[in-house]
Amino acid sequence: MKGGEFLIKDSRAEDLFIPEEMNEEHRMMADMANDFLDKEVTPYLDRIDAQEEGLMQSILDKAGALGLLSVSLPEEYGGLGKDFTTGMLITEALGAGHSFSVAMAAHTGIGTLPILYYGTDAQKKKYLPKLATGEWKASYCLTEPGSGSDALAAKTKAILESDGKNYVLNGQKMWITNAGFADLFIVFAQIDGDKFTGFIVEKNAVGLSLGNEEHKMGIKGSSTRQVFFSDCKVPAENVLGEIGKGHLIAFNILNIGRAKLAAAALGASKKVCSTSIAYALGREQFKIPIAKFGAIRYKLAEQAIRVFACESAMFRISDYIDEKEKALIAEGKNFSQALLGAAEEYAVECAMLKVYGSETLDYVVDEGVQIFGGYGFSADYPMDRAYRDSRINRIFEGTNEINRLLTVDMLLKRAMKGQLDLMTPAMNVQKELMEIPDTSEGDASQPFFAEYKAIANFKKATLMVAGAAVQKFMMQLAKEQEILMNVADMAINLFVAESTLLRIHRLLQLKGNDAVTVHTQMLQVLMNDTADRINIAGKNAIQSFAEGDEMRMMMLGLKRFTKVNLVNTRDGRRAVAKALTDNGKYCF
Repeated sequence: MKGGEFLIKDSRAEDLFIPEEMNEEHRMMADMANDFLDKEVTPYLDRIDAQEEGLMQSILDKAGALGLLSVSLPEEYGGLGKDFTTGMLITEALGAGHSFSVAMAAHTGIGTLPILYYGTDAQKKKYLPKLATGEWKASYCLTEPGSGSDALAAKTKAILESDGKNYVLNGQKMWITNAGFADLFIVFAQIDGDKFTGFIVEKNAVGLSLGNEEHKMGIKGSSTRQVFFSDCKVPAENVLGEIGKGHLIAFNILNIGRAKLAAAALGASKKVCSTSIAYALGREQFKIPIAKFGAIRYKLAEQAIRVFACESAMFRISDYIDEKEKALIAEGKNFSQALLGAAEEYAVECAMLKVYGSETLDYVVDEGVQIFGGYGFSADYPMDRAYRDSRINRIFEGTNEINRLLTVDMLLKRAMKGQLDLMTPAMNVQKELMEIPDTSEGDASQPFFAEYKAIANFKKATLMVAGAAVQKFMMQLAKEQEILMNVADMAINLFVAESTLLRIHRLLQLKGNDAVTVHTQMLQVLMNDTADRINIAGKNAIQSFAEGDEMRMMMLGLKRFTKVNLVNTRDGRRAVAKALTDNGKYCF
């Protein structure tokens, strides 16, 4: 399936790789990462947050010695050469490491991958082996005081000296992760005022200096500083990629970064779920563990449902990227070109995943604080750090607002280029609105028949609203950000719900009915809530631009397309909560 086609094509459960199909090597890698976190990170979280001198570097060194920094690097550069899914699995396992997770993700992702994907052979041979072991730590310098979401508005300048040997950089970058101890910086600057270009800058470069550590709401153990360039000389051979093509580096690396951020958020979410469950079982009020109260069971279950749904979408995307990478290699692409091409193909899905993953974690930690009550507000208990550290994820790797806008923008651009036929199915939905509704049930004996029918209708609802908005505003649609965000929410919710359905259906195929009883109840709750979310987003969009008969027709269509079977969501959540409390931790 091509990127974005989830909106117009059906997927089959048997074609999907799910986490439950992890092989022995996958499990061993995940166990190693979890063990590392338990022994080398979690016991030292307070010292990490205090930015104890040399501590973060030493932990990164230990991670490097185990190969955790080089999972995605080819063996020729000292890496393990593992597939994308393995990399996502390791990122998830280490995602509960708070500030360490941020430092490691910056090093292995946006700090290292630009060289792997865009570096010359000489640059790769010089830098990648050192980055693979952690001997050198990497950082990424894109954001400036005047350019946040508008990254290409950077003002840092690079001028080639008359002898052609060096570029001279002048400017400043801010919010630079790992800046305090990085040995190498990926820096973006404008050549001749308008050629946005990447550079590899070593820490000992004359003219490079650092600001003080920033005081932040969360991720306090992550080194975050400004980086200044004052007549900073960088050898001409350290230009990264093509001159004037730095945007390709920045944007394509972000595709991968968005998926990895969701993986890290998932790992953190699972940890907070387990912490919430353990506390709810041990905390008594009115001589009863609070885990027995309906209000708390609701929270525990909803945490788990959102986490399970996020995981389902995450591994669906990682599988798509892995399969596309294999196809590109079969076509003759090298390792770097294949993964870059695969990530670009699924840029829409990566943007959606980043939004859903970060907002899942925010929900989970917020309810975690509530479950802990007054202790949740105490800095002596774990929810304090979890709550504060989660908030940055909705800003990292492009704000969630930008990612929502990008989701729709990329879909529409692919349609305009003829890469994705959205218009035909959108027109078919419009025709369907004018016809008598089809009340034929089809083969209701098929597994999850009602759920698959609901997903098909969710897609129709999204296409109906998006198609009508395009017809109404044409080229001016980009200015209607509220409507674009409504459409993005519709697309994100249907993709996550479909991913969850496919995963549970695949589980049924592999293990039988008895193995998915609670999963099915979880799915029914999710489908019920997804219908409501899509309905609300669609209604807000329609009421923003339609009126009269058109509005009435679309509202009737939206009601039809978001109608699902009635379920007892209370009992469904109670079943999920019972499974959680019986296991004493997140168990799905």
